[in-house]
Amino acid sequence: MVQGNGSGGGGIRGNRYRLLGPRRNDVQGSEATGNAPKAGPVQSPVRPSPPHPGTAEPKPPVTNPPAATGAPNTAHTAPAKMRVLFVCIGNSCRSQMAEGFAKAYGADIVAARSAGLSPATTIATMTKQVLGEHNIRIDDHFPKGMEIAMREPADLVVNMSGHPLQLRGTRVIEWRVQDPIGMKESVYREVASQIESLVMRLILDLRNSAAGRR
Repeated sequence: MVQGNGSGGGGIRGNRYRLLGPRRNDVQGSEATGNAPKAGPVQSPVRPSPPHPGTAEPKPPVTNPPAATGAPNTAHTAPAKMRVLFVCIGNSCRSQMAEGFAKAYGADIVAARSAGLSPATTIATMTKQVLGEHNIRIDDHFPKGMEIAMREPADLVVNMSGHPLQLRGTRVIEWRVQDPIGMKESVYREVASQIESLVMRLILDLRNSAAGRR
């Protein structure tokens, strides 16, 4: 028979509460006697081993610096084209030749057009033939009057009509060139050669002027 502990309650009840865990004094006593769990050994940080003699140390990767923003653009820009209008009487011979030569030789600096004071119905066959001998084709051209040509502004007007031509706010220069309409082939070729030289001189002047403004 189990006897009580003299505290007034049953002995079994008192022993049950004592079995739930160690007393506080017992825990403190174990800590004092060194029975508490010990921490593991402290590990020192791992240091890289020195490079082997005769081997170069690795270098950090080289990275390009970020591109500067707002830097001036030094790329070459093409000069603005000069808008040139070539004018004759019928826009069938001389002004068509000048437009063809200007587009063939000076497309980088000239935006060429042509017109006539009294436009013909068609372009002269010899005009196309003579330009074809210079590997210039104007099959898609047709005679135009001034009212059509001046719908777009011109910076320079080259007048070969032999008649005074004044346009407000537009520079006009005169070229004295014979009208070959109705003439033989040799005259067409002479006129084409003269216009070719004049156009090439104009293109060189425009290029030199554009270079001086840079």
